[in-house]
Amino acid sequence: MNQIRLRTKIICTIGPASREPAVLSHLIAAGMDVARINFSHGDHPAHADIIARVRAAALAAAKPVALLADLQGPKLRVGDMGAGLVLEAGKTVVLTTAPLTGQPGLVPIQYTELPRVVRRGERILLDDGLLELEVRSISGPEITCQVLTGGLLTSKKGMNLPDASLSIPAITDKDRADLAFALNQGVDWIALSFVRSAAEVRELKALVRAANPFDQPALVIAKIEKPQAVIAIEEIIADADGIMVARGDLGIEMLTEEVPVIQKRIIRLCNQAGKPVITATQMLDSMIRNPRPTRAEASDVANAVFDGTDAVMLSGETASGQYPVAAVQTMAHIIQQAERAMAWGVRFTDAPEAKVTVAQAVAHASCETARDLRARAIITPTASGSTARLVARFRPQTPIIAVTPSAQTQRQLMLSWGIYPLLAERETTTDRMLAGAIRTAQHQGFVSLGDTVVVTAGSVGSQPGATDVMKVHVV
Repeated sequence: MNQIRLRTKIICTIGPASREPAVLSHLIAAGMDVARINFSHGDHPAHADIIARVRAAALAAAKPVALLADLQGPKLRVGDMGAGLVLEAGKTVVLTTAPLTGQPGLVPIQYTELPRVVRRGERILLDDGLLELEVRSISGPEITCQVLTGGLLTSKKGMNLPDASLSIPAITDKDRADLAFALNQGVDWIALSFVRSAAEVRELKALVRAANPFDQPALVIAKIEKPQAVIAIEEIIADADGIMVARGDLGIEMLTEEVPVIQKRIIRLCNQAGKPVITATQMLDSMIRNPRPTRAEASDVANAVFDGTDAVMLSGETASGQYPVAAVQTMAHIIQQAERAMAWGVRFTDAPEAKVTVAQAVAHASCETARDLRARAIITPTASGSTARLVARFRPQTPIIAVTPSAQTQRQLMLSWGIYPLLAERETTTDRMLAGAIRTAQHQGFVSLGDTVVVTAGSVGSQPGATDVMKVHVV
């Protein structure tokens, strides 16, 4: 586990700066809980190599590390720009869907439908919104634009169309091939990019189930980076297993000043629904080049913790930055300070529904009982992880120890706030399950003789999430 046992989890994107075994070991020691594989870059052999290295490093560290496969989605990009091209503000430039190399005044675009979907006066944003164009005219495969904000444009940079309505499939052919590969590799989480509706989440989950009809499936994260997803956020949360607030593209597609408010709302809704939520993009961006973050970045991470995020994510900081290990260490220290300062009496969340299920009531009562008795831990035997997540939903100050017979459940729970998942043998009766969970927590050093613990679970043989047992026990 994290040496300082953070409640908020850390996700690291693995890339050229962090793929070596020694660096991966240092990332795990520094606090990495989840390794993100970005399928926008690299090929399957390279990804397989990274996955094998992460697993080996996790095994050596005796710590579960989840694997998150992040599908590229229908990302629009410019084509081959050779050595790059400087677009000057006030000048005109022609975008073309023809397969050629960029040259002065001419930029190739990989999206062949672009001339059909844009209109005169609409904006086209390039390179994460750093360059801004306005459509002036359209003729065949060519779109003539005026450069509003100029700069250097290099190959394969992203393109956003904030004013256009696109009818692009949410899951591309590349995504389907990457999904099959990732599931074959046994990843724990799949992230779907550029989600617009709950139906797209259901489509991906159906593909995951079809690939593993008899095994425990990988869980699905919906990345919120489109205005349509913000509008449909409650339906998307209901269907997804987790949510990522992908602030990069979201801040391009929407007004930058709206993003903090959207982030807080999404985190609050996910907390209420008991779904893990990730805050991502540019959290410690300056540490790609510098050994220390800006004060604003430190505040950004801390405020995400105060908001109630389950996890914070590093992208370029660990994938390609100069200080990948320092970035994780810095993030862990910021989280630690923020969690120490949290107002726990305020963070303890009452059940929000007018009608509460038995499982929710038992989980809520477990948190209240643990607080009243100042229990050392809330121990949750769980096969699927549902019981532990139900308890985590209420954000108790008491540590949540999830004990599971499933190695995949153990890894999947590494993404959830406040949960420390342990592996144990499957038991055949409820009494043996509860006793075994307490024994496992004791052997792992989470509880000691004389400690009071609260144990909550679903009875042996019950459906996942059917939490119906609570017990107070003195070790």
